Amino acid sequence: MDWKQRAAALARTAAHPGSPWYGPVMATPRHLCVPRWFTAGPEGWTPADGPADESAWASAAYADRTLVTQVGPVHADHAMDGETVIGLPTSSSTLPSLVVSMLTHGRLSDGQALLDVATGSGYSAALASARLGDDFVTTVDIDPYLTEAAAERLDAIGHHPKLLTQDATGHLPGEYDRIVSMVSVPRIPASWLRALRPGGRLVTTLAGTGLILTADKAEDGGAAGRIEWDRAAFMETRTGADYPPLLNELFTQVRDQDGDVVTDSPFPVLNVTQAWEVWSMLSLTAPGIEHRTGTDDDGNPVAWMLHPDGSWARAETKPASRAAIVHQGGPRRLYDMLDAVRWRWLEHGELPVYGARVTIAPDGGTTLARGGWTVTLEGRWGPGRLVGRGEREVRG
Repeated sequence: MDWKQRAAALARTAAHPGSPWYGPVMATPRHLCVPRWFTAGPEGWTPADGPADESAWASAAYADRTLVTQVGPVHADHAMDGETVIGLPTSSSTLPSLVVSMLTHGRLSDGQALLDVATGSGYSAALASARLGDDFVTTVDIDPYLTEAAAERLDAIGHHPKLLTQDATGHLPGEYDRIVSMVSVPRIPASWLRALRPGGRLVTTLAGTGLILTADKAEDGGAAGRIEWDRAAFMETRTGADYPPLLNELFTQVRDQDGDVVTDSPFPVLNVTQAWEVWSMLSLTAPGIEHRTGTDDDGNPVAWMLHPDGSWARAETKPASRAAIVHQGGPRRLYDMLDAVRWRWLEHGELPVYGARVTIAPDGGTTLARGGWTVTLEGRWGPGRLVGRGEREVRG
């Protein structure tokens, strides 16, 4: 494959000639990191084999797009041709412009040691190694197959960073000047702060949101920073081969059920996970909501909100109106929380999530604050999910 011209075109899209990442993108054969990947279809995910169709392989690998490489516990390398796999994406090769954006937020300089969280296909580690040198890059992933395959593919490219197979939120050996994560976390792990050298910087996204958090280590062992104005959403860190199952049983139960409370909302039915500010604010207010969308018999949008505590809501388009009829049940009124966020947005013209100040305690307690609004992130929550959408690793 004549990949160099394609990599040069990708570099012009993902970076710019004055960027320190322009050269690494141009010099990295991304197709070697992703010989097989999944494509989404109405019935599920089917594998695509690069070497079997070199033209399609080149087009996919050098487009600025995310390539899903694992669904549930099944990696594309192990899926049979023609096989349909059902589940949530659990690993991918992130779109190059987003990899570059996250690394740029890291403000990396020569001689600095980087921890690349979430090895995935190895592409981000390849770019970092090309920029900093192999000896200054460590990459970590919980999945032993991912780190094994990445090691082989990085070797084929000519890079040999240090690879670790372990939970990135647990104890980390070594110390680093920069930690850049290509997965999201519910709050900053205390182990990252312990592994970050004085003056070090960390970059990540927050689980269930479109928020990029950057912070510099403080003298007390915590960190301080902000939520950046640009946006991104990644898969959440996991501790096993797959994420917890979706709330299918609850969805089946309430899909067409009358609610304990039925009200009118003045707002149209909203695809929440595509409304970045609203989705992020709601996830911080009420973590763990699973979102689903569909249409009624007339093609009008319908939205469901489900929570592991049994709370649920269904919003249907009101006849001859742009407003919604809302059914709710369970211990909490999820749609009331959503409408409160939307009212706040209308009243203030924005929501306080983007641009918020971030304070991180040495134990990882993470607080966001802006304009009199504040929230402290505690514990864990599941990722915001849009069933059928699959990958959330995009930025706008």
